[in-house]
Amino acid sequence: MIDSHRQIDIIEVLSQQPLQVRQTVEEVSVDMWGGFPKVVTEVFPNAQIVFDRFHVMKPVNEELNKVRQQVNMTLKGSKFILLKNAVDLTPEERIKLDGILSHSPRLRLTYELKEEFRTIFERRQTVEQGKEQLLEWLKKARPVYSDVLATIRNHLDGICNYFLSRTTSGVMEGINNRIKLIKRQAYGFVNFDNFRARLLACFSD
Repeated sequence: MIDSHRQIDIIEVLSQQPLQVRQTVEEVSVDMWGGFPKVVTEVFPNAQIVFDRFHVMKPVNEELNKVRQQVNMTLKGSKFILLKNAVDLTPEERIKLDGILSHSPRLRLTYELKEEFRTIFERRQTVEQGKEQLLEWLKKARPVYSDVLATIRNHLDGICNYFLSRTTSGVMEGINNRIKLIKRQAYGFVNFDNFRARLLACFSD
């Protein structure tokens, strides 16, 4: 744990591990922040970069919510229901969803495409199959999605590497959530060294 987000500092710390150890790393799951792939390439020469599927899903959800706002869908709870995975909706929520989607054909299409995008990652398939389906989705999504299409296209190979082993950053997200909780319980930390010592103590249990 270091007090820096700079690539050079992260690379320096990770490179302290012996090369033979770093060469054994096969995949590294990261978000689409521009600096992470460079760090992975520099430090783990044999690793495939995998863009975390949940970070990929985030801009899709954000665009869906923008469409919700643009079509003036202001029903209380509509954002929550639209962004929730369809398979997890309760019977009552499904009824509400039907009413929300009937408000606008554009909103319905955007929602259906969001669910189709999510479902692609639920299927067990090869990298090639996943890439083919994502490319098809990009074509279908043109009428309603905009910014996210370029993001997905520019990171397509790393996104499709998910289908190698279905690797995600889920464990790291859990660690980050615990760190935030520790920070809240302490009402923040002014001194980084004290913060680092507290975290190391908590995670050594």
